[in-house]
Amino acid sequence: MITVVGIKFRQSNKIYSFAPGNWKLDINDKVIVETVRGTEMGTVATAIAEVEESAIVAPLKEIVRKATPEDLAKAEESKSKECEAFSICEKKILEHKIAMKLVGVEAAFDMSKILFYFTADGRVDFRELVKDLASTFRTRIELRQIGVRDEAKLLGGIGICGRPFCCKTFLNEFQTVSIKMAKDQAMSLNPLKISGVCGRLMCCLKYEHEVYTDLIKKTPGIGAIVQTADGKGEVIDVSMLKGILKVKLDKGEEIDIRLYNAQDVTVLKKSSRYKVLTDVENDSLDINELTKLEEN
Repeated sequence: MITVVGIKFRQSNKIYSFAPGNWKLDINDKVIVETVRGTEMGTVATAIAEVEESAIVAPLKEIVRKATPEDLAKAEESKSKECEAFSICEKKILEHKIAMKLVGVEAAFDMSKILFYFTADGRVDFRELVKDLASTFRTRIELRQIGVRDEAKLLGGIGICGRPFCCKTFLNEFQTVSIKMAKDQAMSLNPLKISGVCGRLMCCLKYEHEVYTDLIKKTPGIGAIVQTADGKGEVIDVSMLKGILKVKLDKGEEIDIRLYNAQDVTVLKKSSRYKVLTDVENDSLDINELTKLEEN
């Protein structure tokens, strides 16, 4: 076993492990640590605890110190520099006539580097811009192109559910989300209803997909022929989460539709078709538009 403490840095929900050394640390304490990016200030996110050595990514670095009043003042100074850098960089972008959108700025704790995040439709040549910024700020400059999902995570906002973005509040990293997940959950294929503010498929489509995948294996699909207590019939609708089937019984010309629990029927002929809601006709769906929603 090895003793660690969890540290979180701004712009990230991921928690990194460090050796606490002899420091007594409480949740939300500010600490100074050495990372691959240099000296940084982090926040204690999880209490000191013992974990298996196999769960730690080597090498495990120690906490340098608890943040002093001077460190906190230095961090505030760096933060104010970021606002200034953002404004200056926007003007420089216009001067160089580069087709890019500045999204955010992150200055290193010791001001050894300033990182600029931007979005662009394609690759852009920003070499002259970097030189101009370096001569202005007299420090190392890095420009990093990010995607629309990263932009949403960086800026934050309110989703259509009325809650803050998942990617901003608790998601450590983006996972693959596909149109198939929306189909499996019988959701509308209207791009406006299954995409987030970023214009890509909502991350929450993945949260319950495993449950739906399991239910699909156990639940007859629409068009399946089943044997019920009242005779043979065809499934015409499925309530996946409730496990309820709407079955049209085979009684000749007479129409007899009844509800049954999925576990109370026997499948005679399988069907893998499940209800997919669309706000537009199936033949008018733009497949390319739906596929684009899966991109990062």
